[in-house]
Amino acid sequence: MKAIQFKTYGGPSVLETVNTACPVLAKGEVLLKIHAIGVNYADTARREGAYVVPTPLPFIPGAEVAGVVEEVGEGTSRFRKGDRVVTLIGSGGYAEYAKAAENTLIPIPDNVTYETAVALPLQGLSAYHILTTMGRLEKGETVLIHAAAGGVGSLAVQLAKKLGAGTVIATASTEEKLKFATELGADKAINYTNQHWRDEVLAATDGEGTDLALEMAGGDIFQETVKCMRSFGRIVVYGVASGKPAQMYPSGLMNRNLSVIGFFLPQMMKKPVLFEKSLRDLLKLVDTGDLKLTIGGVFDLEEASHVHEVLQARKTKGKLVLKP
Repeated sequence: MKAIQFKTYGGPSVLETVNTACPVLAKGEVLLKIHAIGVNYADTARREGAYVVPTPLPFIPGAEVAGVVEEVGEGTSRFRKGDRVVTLIGSGGYAEYAKAAENTLIPIPDNVTYETAVALPLQGLSAYHILTTMGRLEKGETVLIHAAAGGVGSLAVQLAKKLGAGTVIATASTEEKLKFATELGADKAINYTNQHWRDEVLAATDGEGTDLALEMAGGDIFQETVKCMRSFGRIVVYGVASGKPAQMYPSGLMNRNLSVIGFFLPQMMKKPVLFEKSLRDLLKLVDTGDLKLTIGGVFDLEEASHVHEVLQARKTKGKLVLKP
């Protein structure tokens, strides 16, 4: 089969097209013929050797895949050849075929395309569980969502409103992205490249600050976000897109009873009760038109290095998808 892999850590140019053997199924696994692959910052972190957990070499990236069941292994009974499914896997998604544990597969509704379905497992589940499981969002609270035009951010804006947030404040880097976030339902959109963006957040909350913040940039953005929080506020950290880890002094959280919470989606995969129901619910929202997904572009698998470049340059909005 055709796949994209890297043998050394580095920039997008280390990604190369290779021919390799199809995965061999173990008990409880199925083989998928892939129709769509989600591209994420986690993939670029893997490529750079900067992911949360070690990345062995050589490595085929890709955690989000949607496709058709091609073969079922021993001990499987829920799915048959030809079934349309979507799932998260540990690695190996940048390929024509991949294997997955049967108990992680979720059926794709008939009216939902592969490209749309693949935009949900990582970013949809992340947005949902950052807001609810980790962020403990309560009705009427104010939510600050950074990178609101991105994959997680654009879904978080919509879900926050559906979950009863009182005010959703979105940040982004261009006027086009700010307009996009507003169209998704954000009550206030702020350009975080403006050095006074924190003052705008505080002004939008009458100086009180925000109850919950979704933070994935790191560096100075994290430091300024801490200053945007009201008493008992929660900051959920789910990435370091800037490549600059933030320094934090825990004692600085004490005077306002602030919480900084880490989020790593693979831990959710260890709790099927959290993973399966929430993904089914998200797919249902998409199927009924109550949750809108933006596909920023669909590219051939061999264009993976280019896609990584534009993703890291933050020149896109919505979900980027590879297609074998």
